[in-house]
Amino acid sequence: MNQPINSWIIGMKYYLPCMLIGLLLSYLGFMYYKSLLPLGIIIFLLSIFILFFFRDFPRVINAKEDEIVSPADGTIVEIKEIEKKEYYEGKCLRISIFMSVFNAHVNRFPYDGVIKKIIYKKGKFMNAMKSQSSEYNESNTLFIETEKGNITIRQIAGKIARRIVCPIKEGDFIKKGEKFGMIKFGSRVELYLPLNCEVYVKDKEKVYAGLTIIGRFK
Repeated sequence: MNQPINSWIIGMKYYLPCMLIGLLLSYLGFMYYKSLLPLGIIIFLLSIFILFFFRDFPRVINAKEDEIVSPADGTIVEIKEIEKKEYYEGKCLRISIFMSVFNAHVNRFPYDGVIKKIIYKKGKFMNAMKSQSSEYNESNTLFIETEKGNITIRQIAGKIARRIVCPIKEGDFIKKGEKFGMIKFGSRVELYLPLNCEVYVKDKEKVYAGLTIIGRFK
């Protein structure tokens, strides 16, 4: 696999200009033009929030060999048995995770395997909380072959998030818990698992990429 992504660097073009402008306006406001001080403080605080969004601290992956970890930080909004040949051959379990702007947005692989196919699709930017976003929004789909069965991961852009980051290539060998991408500013990640998986999580449960055990292969 390629060198893991660094979301601090990806986000630098967003938070660094805001931070510098905020500091400059705050300095000018404090020293010369008092009216600029509130604006400078607001812009600087905005840069801190953006920096917080792109946070990417190391995580220790302690999952057992047959366990599947969460691919994203967020909230489980759907666990459903479906048959969707576009994303998975045969019946499968779809676990949908909504990532708000307050969640860390780095995505991680749920299991060891090989990337067999990647499909990027342009689309709309509906609210990622809505189930329709799965069908109509911009998305990036990764088809993964593992020793236990096939897994599919879908990165789905949301109403605010309009940029999917995923430098992975077809044929890459991947490891459980490795970073593979991110979606900027609020989005949705879907995990498609074979029916022979035992699911541990529940609807509305908070999950964390690489740390929360989604389930295991039976």
